[in-house]
Amino acid sequence: MGMSLRTVGWLRTQGHDCVHLSEQGLQRATDTVVLTKALAEGRILLTLDLDFGYLMAISKAELPSLIIFRLGNETSEVVTARLAEVIETNQASLEEGVLVVVTDDTIRVRQLPIGG
Repeated sequence: MGMSLRTVGWLRTQGHDCVHLSEQGLQRATDTVVLTKALAEGRILLTLDLDFGYLMAISKAELPSLIIFRLGNETSEVVTARLAEVIETNQASLEEGVLVVVTDDTIRVRQLPIGG
């Protein structure tokens, strides 16, 4: 959600099965629709939008895993570089259900459900 198509392209070159909402005509879908779709398809949601963290917290859901980027520079190059770090250090956790918040200096990982 809000991610660059360049980042999606990089993920694909790394062998990841990923989709961009705009490729499916869903760029204006509600947050709830996006979360439901990610869960149904077994996907990890990448976003710049904090609302998804809130929705995961109130839902007490264990999936989908969510990566929220809170960067000073949100260009595709910076996001992709930080995403590579997240994947390298948290691959197993991402498959089990986590909320990851990525800032310029930190990568915070919380097991889902939040507050569960």
